[in-house]
Amino acid sequence: MRRGEVLAGTNTALVTGASKGIGRCYALQLAALGYNVLMVASGEVELLATAEEVRTANPKVWVRTLVKDLATPTAAEELFAWTEQEGIKVDVLINNAGIFSFCDILNTPIERIQRVIYLHDITSTLSCRLYAADMIKRGGGRILNMSSFSIWMPYPGLSLYSASKAYLKSFSVAFAKEVKDKGVTVTAICPAGIATDLYGLSPALQRFGLKTGILMSPESCARRSLNGMFRGQRCKVPDWWFRLFIPICQLVRGPLMRWLRNFTMQFQK
Repeated sequence: MRRGEVLAGTNTALVTGASKGIGRCYALQLAALGYNVLMVASGEVELLATAEEVRTANPKVWVRTLVKDLATPTAAEELFAWTEQEGIKVDVLINNAGIFSFCDILNTPIERIQRVIYLHDITSTLSCRLYAADMIKRGGGRILNMSSFSIWMPYPGLSLYSASKAYLKSFSVAFAKEVKDKGVTVTAICPAGIATDLYGLSPALQRFGLKTGILMSPESCARRSLNGMFRGQRCKVPDWWFRLFIPICQLVRGPLMRWLRNFTMQFQK
């Protein structure tokens, strides 16, 4: 059997931000491994279309959807209450939903600041708390939290996004140690550039990024991330060569940082 594979329909995975990008790939790949999939996202049309794609490709498992905005203070409790009411027991939790923000804090609307922190940190943390406790009662489970390579890039414009993702990585690694002996694994994934719509890149730029290796495909990112989760890794940067750039990113300062800031100001929004 492939790593992580289960008898079709015996285990259930919950994937947030599942309608497109990496979340769509998580749903497809987990269903292919035999997991029933609960797909959660805020956009109904895309979510239903992607769910039908997953269902058609994997007829031996069930696929359910929930349209929900997770960027609110009480989203995690509401999501957990809904799954309990529906009798859905989650064996794999994928906290994938995210909001990208590239803008100086002073130019960022307060509502966006709140939504990013609610989604990346509050909802993910409380979801881990609620679902991990239930997993432990049933013998164990796995949790994957999507952090970001930007945690090593606290550059101007990325202050909100990189800080929210840095919290999620730090939390995940520490929480993994707390539940290590209770049958639950927690993995933080820190991907660099991915060819999705998250960053607002045009399809042409995404194709260029894939050809040059600057960007990774969402399929590859999901596959490597799930592999790291099933191996019980606490933190993983998909694709080894991106790890080589971590010390370089941390050395950017002084004149180079000022040039980078001046150049990137045109892209802030």
